[in-house]
Amino acid sequence: MTPQAEFFVLAPVIPAREADLRRLLASMNEAPGRLKPDNGIIPFAQFDRLHVARLLIIDDKTVGDNQVYHVTPPKYPLYLGFLGDVDGDADTFLAELAARAPAGLRALFSCCEGFAAESDLGAWMKAHGAPSSASYVNWRGRTVRRIREEAALHDALQSHIEGSASELLRMPPAGVHAKLRELVNRDVAAGRLTLSPEEPTPFGWRLRNLLHLVGVPLILLLLSPLLLVAAIVFAFRLRQLEKTDPELCQRHDPMLGAELALIEDHDVSNQFSAMGSLKPGFVRLWTTRFVLLAIDYAARHVYTRGRLARVRTIHFARWTFLDGTKRILFASNYDGSLESYMDDFINRVGFGLNVVFSNGIGYPRARWLILDGCDDERKFKEYLRRHQMPTQVWYKAYPGLTAADLERHVRIREGLESASLTERDARDWVALL
Repeated sequence: MTPQAEFFVLAPVIPAREADLRRLLASMNEAPGRLKPDNGIIPFAQFDRLHVARLLIIDDKTVGDNQVYHVTPPKYPLYLGFLGDVDGDADTFLAELAARAPAGLRALFSCCEGFAAESDLGAWMKAHGAPSSASYVNWRGRTVRRIREEAALHDALQSHIEGSASELLRMPPAGVHAKLRELVNRDVAAGRLTLSPEEPTPFGWRLRNLLHLVGVPLILLLLSPLLLVAAIVFAFRLRQLEKTDPELCQRHDPMLGAELALIEDHDVSNQFSAMGSLKPGFVRLWTTRFVLLAIDYAARHVYTRGRLARVRTIHFARWTFLDGTKRILFASNYDGSLESYMDDFINRVGFGLNVVFSNGIGYPRARWLILDGCDDERKFKEYLRRHQMPTQVWYKAYPGLTAADLERHVRIREGLESASLTERDARDWVALL
């Protein structure tokens, strides 16, 4: 199994170069939200280990919300964020990127503070890395190559079904499976189709994952006497804070809504980038830290095959602290419209939204961390839109395919690679087609 990794290059933008940077980013698109495949800055499609990537100017319009806690709004720089998810090691990918797209990367990063003409691209990007506090991969170990091969397999099977429909209709499901398996084997032997074997899991990754699987609960168990007392104190203090939390859920700026609409719904999948400030205080910070620790643990060891709790539409997602621990950026790649994405979470795992986002300034008032909050759908959606930022450039390696498509393709291949199936399993397999 080839595990996935993430990268996030984050650098302050030189104020005098902001307009230049925006022009460069715009030149990478055919139109807002539609990447130009042959753009001369970063030819994303040439990197066959890259699942998704985005470039965005991180411009938080909600910093003024700090005033509701009688805190002078901090002055943050504009940041250029370059983030993505890859197969294998992230540092190896960035080194490859630096070697194959040096001119484009230098043009972009020349708009950032601390980058000079003589800067080593790979070292500079690594030095400006921003690690996530929690991240999610829809299907751990499913590579870009495998996704494309399985999509081609699906298309080949559809072609064979159309070409042999009259013969296949007279067969029982097990016979259909055997016949299609024979045809696909011929395609593979003739070189018309490639079905690469799974690569071995890197030992280092397997060891780190095992240590994380065992180590996190072991540490929590050892600290449980202290954590239990702290949890009780935190819970009551948190409830006190919740009762007086200001809500900032007014209607979002129509111009922002129009700008965001321009970059959405050009494919079956969309990107989402949002950020906001944490509510001040020790309780909120450590509640957020613990929640993200729990999310990251579950995403690494529990939700590794096609779903995050009951939500099945997310390809990749991450939560990253910025400016120390004062702000959090949330970035995701999901199927469907933003409206359906929000409804998915509200209706299926609303408590999860509250656990994470109720620690952000202005969130609809929650109760005991998991209750209320997003139950007020209008307030939640306005809150989310207010914190969303336009993503200037977005890339997905397999347009037109949803997470449900990818899972179905996995099941099709697994069934096809079985030499024989029971009649019931064969019937279920044929139904996938």
